[in-house]
Amino acid sequence: MQPRRNAAMSPIKPAAFGFEQARHLLWRAGFGGTPAQVQTLVSWGPERSVDYLLDFEKAPTEPVSADLFDRDIMRPPTREEQAALALARRTMDENAVAEFRRQRMERERLDRQQMSKIRRWWLQRMIETPRPLEERMTLFWHGHFATSYRTIENSYHMFAQNGLFRTHAVGNFGDLLFAIIRDPAMLAYLDQNDSRKNRPNENLARELMELFSLGVGAYTERDIKEGARALTGFTFDDDEFVFRANDHDASAKTILGVSGNLDGDDFVKAILGTRACSRFMARKLYAYFVADLLPWEAAAGDRGMDGATRGAIDDLASTMLASRYEIKPVLRRLFLSEHFYGTSVMGQQIKSPAQLVVGAVRSLGAPPRDLSVLADALDLMGQNLFYPPSVKGWDGGRSWINTSTLFIRQNVLAYLLTGKRPQGYDALANEEKYDPSPLIADLVKADPSAGRDPERVAEYLLRFTIGSAPESALRTLAEFARERGTGVSRDMLVGMLLLISAMPEYQLC
Repeated sequence: MQPRRNAAMSPIKPAAFGFEQARHLLWRAGFGGTPAQVQTLVSWGPERSVDYLLDFEKAPTEPVSADLFDRDIMRPPTREEQAALALARRTMDENAVAEFRRQRMERERLDRQQMSKIRRWWLQRMIETPRPLEERMTLFWHGHFATSYRTIENSYHMFAQNGLFRTHAVGNFGDLLFAIIRDPAMLAYLDQNDSRKNRPNENLARELMELFSLGVGAYTERDIKEGARALTGFTFDDDEFVFRANDHDASAKTILGVSGNLDGDDFVKAILGTRACSRFMARKLYAYFVADLLPWEAAAGDRGMDGATRGAIDDLASTMLASRYEIKPVLRRLFLSEHFYGTSVMGQQIKSPAQLVVGAVRSLGAPPRDLSVLADALDLMGQNLFYPPSVKGWDGGRSWINTSTLFIRQNVLAYLLTGKRPQGYDALANEEKYDPSPLIADLVKADPSAGRDPERVAEYLLRFTIGSAPESALRTLAEFARERGTGVSRDMLVGMLLLISAMPEYQLC
């Protein structure tokens, strides 16, 4: 099938791919980049740059071992342990029962500690990875197939699910859909492990269609009930998926117009055979990488969209169908389009808390300092990793910004740049002193005198950090520089960056 093409998605011309466009690509397809990285993409041009980001498997990185974290903290009790507990209860041995309870509480405490370690590990991986798009897509799938540790209380299952998302980051959506109905974290989160043929649980079937693949209006309540019956028997034992034939409803079903003795895989196949699936996923990817769709636009379908947005989503959906749900061709089509670099797109998306924090470290070269502090800051800003607020994930967009979160956003940037906390300084602030001079290295190399001119430095920093140099911002930085005398010192550079990071424009990418 040849994808339907739209004029809004014409490829960007190499001559139109300059510093601003390369910077935009690095922020949207990753977590920003240094001035040197931006200039590298400019020299490469759009096609080579996009292919470099998409073909991230070519960039060497440390593989994630399945044994990186302890899988046995929340293991199910052995038969011997079950028998001993049953005996203690029968004989009313309260001391023995209390000891079992104490051991369980201790394992839960250790598991919460491990979840905190996993949260810091992922944050560090986002900061250090040479494959930024891989982690951006892992974050996308985490919000799409939202699963919270608070509900399942098994840190290893959350870690394993995170690995599943990374494995399928820009792979085949269909393959990921088949995998998610076998994922222990998802099965536990949506109570699928309690589903039996005589009492099917509808949670997974409903969310599989409503939130994960089709959207409201593309299925019926009967499809949900039939889908729940198809999924019976899909469960897990410890860390592994198992299919329990005795719990499966083997009678005839009809889902989305497909009839037969359908199981979970047949359910997924019926979803993938529905045209609404490709459009639903095109919309989700568009909202994540291009422009937030307002809630009323999402509810109203196409009626709330302008023609360019509708045409772009049509084009991406068509590309997805033509590629049989491969994600990489869809993203390549998007990242190479003129639409992606339009004035209504660039610098108009609110950074998520993860983008803000990870992007500041990666683009400004700031020391990450204490990962626990950064992880807690993400929570305060509304994006606690591994704890999405509901199965819908994070709303994103304008919900990221309010008076409380804006205060935290400014504080966390000040912490990264100076080590200063709301109360006192980081213990290692003096040892991990931030040096911003590499940010203006290219400017100085091109013209050594420019590095001693505060106004030229200010303009350069503004174009790099917020994508433009508004008159009001230039005046603010110039006035700040004049108050501190001549020349451009480290402290002056840090001060300029503190002022820039407090600007509303810095919250956008």
